[in-house]
Amino acid sequence: MGRLLALAAALLATACAAPELAPPAGPAEFEIAARIAVRYGGEALTANLAWRHGAAADDLLITSPLGQGIARIARREGETTLSTPEPREYRAADPEALTEQVLGFRLPLAGLADWVRARAAPGPSRARRDTAGRLAELEQSGWRIEYLEYDAAARPARLRLSYPGVELRLAIASWK
Repeated sequence: MGRLLALAAALLATACAAPELAPPAGPAEFEIAARIAVRYGGEALTANLAWRHGAAADDLLITSPLGQGIARIARREGETTLSTPEPREYRAADPEALTEQVLGFRLPLAGLADWVRARAAPGPSRARRDTAGRLAELEQSGWRIEYLEYDAAARPARLRLSYPGVELRLAIASWK
């Protein structure tokens, strides 16, 4: 069974209640609630995502469409932890190494905080804007980010992120 499917199977086996976001370590820059669809090789997973991001910390909760906890990713003081309902806990120095260790591929968590706000992360990038001047497409760190829809406040509402063999779709329902 693939790693994404194993994570989903762990969810079904434990059927735990959805945890809440931890209080931020320092001021939060944003908080989003979204639906996420992940496709990796022949595997696929859909889930809900609650994410509180600050300069010093991140807290991401991934839950099933029914609200049961699948995983929590927490970044604090140079360490990232991924917890699952079994309970299992994985640690690494950075989110990309951690997701590669647990899921088998690197999720772009370092750049994602900028990308969801329709801006490039530090480093080389290539961007294309739409007729309204909003970011329509961004290429950075091997990822292609497409901005499919913006909300009434001109914040990204739907994004598609592609990397060879990996596709992520985010539908952001709310921003704080």
